[in-house]
Amino acid sequence: MRAPSGETYQQLQELMRAKALHTVCEEAMCPNMGECWGSGTATFLLLGDVCTRTCGFCDIQRGKPSPLDWLEPERVAQAVKAMKLQHAVITSVNRDDRKDGGAPIFAMVIRRIRRAAPRLLDRGVDPRLQGQPGSAKKL
Repeated sequence: MRAPSGETYQQLQELMRAKALHTVCEEAMCPNMGECWGSGTATFLLLGDVCTRTCGFCDIQRGKPSPLDWLEPERVAQAVKAMKLQHAVITSVNRDDRKDGGAPIFAMVIRRIRRAAPRLLDRGVDPRLQGQPGSAKKL
C-alpha cells in the first residue's frame, strides 16, 4: 500500500477540509485511500463522523454523535460539482439516536446533488437497509 500523495490527493484533501466534510476513506482508515483520492474519487460519509453502532469490521469512531448539520447537503453537492464526478458514492454513519435515522439529510443531499450536477449517475446505499435486496436502488 502506498502512502497518500500527489496533486489530486492534495486538492481533494483541501476540498474536504474546506467544506467540513467526512469520508469513509478517512474515517474507516481505508487502505485504498491514496489510490482512490489520487484518481479523484471518494466516498462521502453523511451525518457526522461518529456512529451509534459498534460493528466489529468498521473503524469509524463510535459514541454519541453531534447534532445533524443541516448545511451538510449543500456542501456535499458543491464538492461533487467541484470534483466533476461522473458518479458519487454517498453513505452515512448510523444514527440510532434519531427515529428517522437522519433520513432527511440523506434526501436533501440527493436533491442538492441533482441540482448541482444533473448529469450525475447516482445510487444511494442506505446503511439502515443492512444489505437487503435492492438496497442500492437507483435514486
